[in-house]
Amino acid sequence: QVQLVESGGGLVQAGGSLRLSCAASGRTFSSYAMGWFRQAPGKEREFVSAISWSVRNTYYVDSVKGRFTISRDNAKNTVYLTMNSLKPEDTAVYYCAAARSSYVRIKDQGDVGSWGQGTQVTVSS
Repeated sequence: QVQLVESGGGLVQAGGSLRLSCAASGRTFSSYAMGWFRQAPGKEREFVSAISWSVRNTYYVDSVKGRFTISRDNAKNTVYLTMNSLKPEDTAVYYCAAARSSYVRIKDQGDVGSWGQGTQVTVSS
């Protein structure tokens, strides 16, 4: 089991930027894909982005492509989500996720083995 702790959420105006961080502990971080999901009020939790264990591959939901960037630092056991050009519709609780096993790609919630506690991102218009 891995423990995930997110930070970096907050309130920002539309067009602004935030960077979320997720620190992992408890197992070999570099062998596992990592990802970010979000859940807006009254909506299902949705996939936002993922990065492979090797860092070579990144994936994004269409609505954030070109605005969000996922990255990881395996030496620091940390994954990041840099969010630019934020829109009010990006408002949600953002959750860090670790894959359920080594070398598994994160495509949806079924691929997730561990979740962070979530961090609130609010974008005002």
